[in-house]
Amino acid sequence: MSAILRRADTYRAFEIRPNDGNYFACIVDPVADGSYGIDFTAIVEIYRPGGRTPPNTHARAQELFFVLKGKGKAMCDGEMRLIEPGDAIVVQPGTEHVIENIGPGKLYTLTVMVPNEEFAERIHRGTEISLEQDDLNVLRRLPLRR
Repeated sequence: MSAILRRADTYRAFEIRPNDGNYFACIVDPVADGSYGIDFTAIVEIYRPGGRTPPNTHARAQELFFVLKGKGKAMCDGEMRLIEPGDAIVVQPGTEHVIENIGPGKLYTLTVMVPNEEFAERIHRGTEISLEQDDLNVLRRLPLRR
């Protein structure tokens, strides 16, 4: 197959640990798509209000966070930056970083890690969960109903 097509309602979602502050909607990754030669991870990372990643670094991988919705802060080697929709942060290998939701609603980032560096494996070892309707609305770019 020369192309992989996924629709938002077919993305598998995982929490690495139950009740973490963030969870992952997998778009494409080597665990699910290794037979297609995929060697990077692309997900939508969803942060609950107050949710954050644990401090982490990657030996070889670069990681991109592109903000789709919400407000957050990014800490990279002790330097803090506020992030909002349209912002992108590329974290270089060896940089300790934390992404945190500081808004009242959820924070959504398109997160890409190249190379994968066992990221997809860690996600898939977590607990599979269902995406909520507001998550699917953001993934499909539908307006939220209030």
